[in-house]
Amino acid sequence: MRARMGILLLPALLAGLAACGNEAPQQVAQQEAPAKVEVKIAQSDLGPILVDQTGRTLYAFTKDENKSSACDADCIAVWPALTAQSKVDAKDGADTNLVSRVDESSQAVYGKWPLYYYVGDQVAGDLNGQGVDDEWFAIAPDGKLVKKS
Repeated sequence: MRARMGILLLPALLAGLAACGNEAPQQVAQQEAPAKVEVKIAQSDLGPILVDQTGRTLYAFTKDENKSSACDADCIAVWPALTAQSKVDAKDGADTNLVSRVDESSQAVYGKWPLYYYVGDQVAGDLNGQGVDDEWFAIAPDGKLVKKS
């Protein structure tokens, strides 16, 4: 009798495990490109700067022009783009008129600057990307680069 119960329960157990296994990849994909993205202003050692909804510093690349990214695949590996599935919201002092997206890539833009993270920043408030190669800078509330360190 126990053997029959075990055989009957095995398909249910396998189906439950299979269902659990299918959820993890979807959660990872959602974390990589959140449906709702916000940019806001936060105080830092550099003064007020642009950050994302979790407080991570956002950077601009001086080689970018006209809201267009000049960052290639090797560059993106170190400087991941801030992307959004839909509209990017301006909050807490960020200028709504300066926020947009690069249409073809969904990359968020502030003023004329496509926005990036730096992989060397681990937590909210880190500024490890500031001034790297004299080409990467945090962004002020007015959309200008913060060139001090």
